Amino acid sequence: MAAVGSYILSTRMTKIPQAVLNKTKAPYNLKQGQSRLFHQLPSGLNMEVIYQKGVRNKTIDEKVLKQPPLVFVHGSFHAAWCWSEHWLPFFSDNGFDSYAVSLLGQGESDDPDGSVAGSLQTHAADIADFIKNQTTLSPVLIGHSFGGLIVQYYIANLEKDSSGNLAGAVLICSVPPTGNSGLVWRYLFTKPVAAFKVTMSLAAKAFQTSLPLCKETFFSQEMDVHLVQRYQELMTDSSRMPLFDLRKLNASLPVASVPNLSTPVLVMGAADDFIVVSMIFITVLKW
Repeated sequence: MAAVGSYILSTRMTKIPQAVLNKTKAPYNLKQGQSRLFHQLPSGLNMEVIYQKGVRNKTIDEKVLKQPPLVFVHGSFHAAWCWSEHWLPFFSDNGFDSYAVSLLGQGESDDPDGSVAGSLQTHAADIADFIKNQTTLSPVLIGHSFGGLIVQYYIANLEKDSSGNLAGAVLICSVPPTGNSGLVWRYLFTKPVAAFKVTMSLAAKAFQTSLPLCKETFFSQEMDVHLVQRYQELMTDSSRMPLFDLRKLNASLPVASVPNLSTPVLVMGAADDFIVVSMIFITVLKW
């Protein structure tokens, strides 16, 4: 085993050629400087990781060489590719080693037994195993949507049990620790049309067949329709299994609060977010 920066070349991490990929119909083509790796979990299943090393040059301050690695966790209907478009290149250019994981049953990761990809507990444990075995510095853990809920669970339950504390965490348009049921009920009474669209788009997966609905639910109105179509295909192709059994998930919530939390947490929202923006305030209060 050899360490390179904040990345460990481990026997539990393998690289598979693009031609061998078989989980998705049209695998995401990586950008220059990115690698697709596979981390073997204790279960024996492989978790896809897209990695981009931080750029090191003479103009970068010595402090940047000690910057924590970044680990990105996606939400529903996505996979590691969603971070590879812009986030990994941006942070790599600024000296950060960056990793985007695909949760089980998503992207090119293996499928577990059963009808859903996992639970809040199992997804967080998979990320903890990756951090413990594949990074040498404590990372910043970054989660979007349901990925943000997984990050919250990680902080509340697993951080002290893994290899060192997190350097920080970022919740981007995250599902709050109480779950999304409050959002659903609020929409039903205050925005019934929006509630119908969200239900059709997500619960009924109509975003997979309706380009206008996909655009309204996930993207800005200014985005080019051809780009929306490309992402629609990737989202449909890479989410083979539901991330959670929502009934069991809701029964396990809320995520426990952490008194005197020492991990810095940044909570971010977006003014035009169609689904989550109204729940950001709840997350800020909780954390």
